[in-house]
Amino acid sequence: MPDPLLSLADIRAGYGAGIVLEDVTFDLPESGSLAVLGRNGVGKSTLILTIMGMTHIGRGRIVWRGEDITAYPPHRRARAGIGWVAQEREIFSNLTVEENLTVASRQGRWDLPSVYDLFPRLAERRRHLGNQLSGGEQQMLAIARALMTNPALLLLDEPLEGLAPIVVEELAAAVRRMTGEAAGAFILVEQHADIALSLTQSVIVLERGRIVHSGPSAGLLADHAAMDRLIGLRLAEA
Repeated sequence: MPDPLLSLADIRAGYGAGIVLEDVTFDLPESGSLAVLGRNGVGKSTLILTIMGMTHIGRGRIVWRGEDITAYPPHRRARAGIGWVAQEREIFSNLTVEENLTVASRQGRWDLPSVYDLFPRLAERRRHLGNQLSGGEQQMLAIARALMTNPALLLLDEPLEGLAPIVVEELAAAVRRMTGEAAGAFILVEQHADIALSLTQSVIVLERGRIVHSGPSAGLLADHAAMDRLIGLRLAEA
């Protein structure tokens, strides 16, 4: 069996002396996709920040392509091939769409034509400034900008939060297409549990900073009783 792309082993992490994550262990294979679910405040975003090197790790190891990166700062992790779409989007409001996309681009599968094909609305607004975009368009830009770095792993922290249902559908379709066309892996933190599970191969559920469930996404998607118990979000009957 090939080595995992990313491996977290017995991670304890948080902010300063405060511990948020405890005993977090999982592997993500090359081209794998993982949904991270749980109620508010259980450590989902902290997990993303920990993978990016933005929290204090008190115990455990993070291994990337066989290399221990536990002590790496965020910029070294980004250079190693880990991309991140922050919950706050953090686009450059005083740059145009195209400038946002090209400022940190790297050679690879994703370039201007391919991200414009994925998000046609960005092509239409390529000369608009970041602060002239709607919330949905800003989220498209944040995802497209991360893709332009051509990461081997993309971390998506609640990309659908606060968006209109039609925009949620559009972004979910783009993520589905993105992962179908490219070989990269991704980790998705999302409150829309049904969408997250439909987009991913595997899932972990956090409770009070610990993993209380892990398994195939399709299995949890089909198990409404488990969804109620673990997350408190019953999916609508088909």
